[in-house]
Amino acid sequence: MTLLLLVIIYLAFISLGLPDSLLGAAWPVMQQDFAAPLETAGLLFMTIAGGTIVSSLVSGKVIKRFGTGRVSFISGLMTASALLGFYFAPSIIWLVVCAIPLGLGAGAVDAALNNYVALNYKAHHMSWLHSFWGVGATLGPIIMAQFIAGQHAWRSGYLTIAGIQFGLAAILLFSLPLWNRVSKNSNKALHENSEDIHNNSDHEDTKYVKPLQIKGVKLALLSFLFYCGVEATVGLWGSSFLVNVKELPASVAAQWVSFYWGGLTIGRFITGFVTFKMSNRMLIRTGQIIALVGAVLLLLPLPSILSLVGFIMVGLGLAPIFPCMLHETPIRFGKTHSQTIMGYQMAVAYTGSTFMPPLLGFIASYTTIGILPIFIAIYIAVMLLSSERLNTLLRKRVHISN
Repeated sequence: MTLLLLVIIYLAFISLGLPDSLLGAAWPVMQQDFAAPLETAGLLFMTIAGGTIVSSLVSGKVIKRFGTGRVSFISGLMTASALLGFYFAPSIIWLVVCAIPLGLGAGAVDAALNNYVALNYKAHHMSWLHSFWGVGATLGPIIMAQFIAGQHAWRSGYLTIAGIQFGLAAILLFSLPLWNRVSKNSNKALHENSEDIHNNSDHEDTKYVKPLQIKGVKLALLSFLFYCGVEATVGLWGSSFLVNVKELPASVAAQWVSFYWGGLTIGRFITGFVTFKMSNRMLIRTGQIIALVGAVLLLLPLPSILSLVGFIMVGLGLAPIFPCMLHETPIRFGKTHSQTIMGYQMAVAYTGSTFMPPLLGFIASYTTIGILPIFIAIYIAVMLLSSERLNTLLRKRVHISN
């Protein structure tokens, strides 16, 4: 039953990933249909991520009351209904309304499942779990591209994704009894897979301290802020950059952005195997450097095909960072505060998704979308510096404790 539960969790992350990359791929066409300014996509994206921030912050109470299984089902149902609302939406106002449940449906389940896997499974499971999120994020633009290539029917793309989401929600519904049975003996069933976490007892100096007062937590939150700033900004504005700067057709741009999400997905699958040989910290550092090189390729005045290489490199570089940082949470800060800190991390991560892409859209509306690579390079550089500073603090703490 434990293995079957893990499969259900993977399906839940496909459900989370499907809508995340959809708006960016469809926006060049949606913008024309609604005669909306460029930065409207930032408003919609901010509304979606804002709902996710709220649900992440209350995730602890929600999970405690309803259970992970029910929250996962309700999340999938809310997301599917919101996507169906996008299909029927007659105006931008309706899109904003539908964006609210789309965001609320993601936050609580995201924080709960991440903490569950961080506590009970080894690092490769976390990477593979997030590669399944990448499967959904990759399929979104691919499906949308098939509909906007000929007739600009972005609504049909949203309808198709909504149908898939309803199917995943049905699977989660029928799996509810499984969640209830497994939860009764999960500690015993998962003990063998959680040696690293259970053998790493909480640091005594963090047991009686508020989570935000633990040394390094704020740097970790800053890393999550700029990671999601990079990931979301590339996903939202990548197509617009390719259409307006590189002068590619909208359908081709959507396909190229799908390669970015594909790089993210394949990279996380590969990371799952690499974790047997490399530590989380080394994978985080290596990924940040690769992503920075990819951003530089986008920044330089090179042929369009190298922009595709840049997008793929950014995706590959970002791949190990998020799951490895999540898996490090109980190791960095102890089990006592891991769920609370995980919720904070998810909320701050979605804050990056909320404000950083619209910030770029606002500035681009007065300048040019060609500034995208500059912003991406800056975000990655700040993330790298924050991460390395955190590693220094952790090494000092280990040295002192010894």
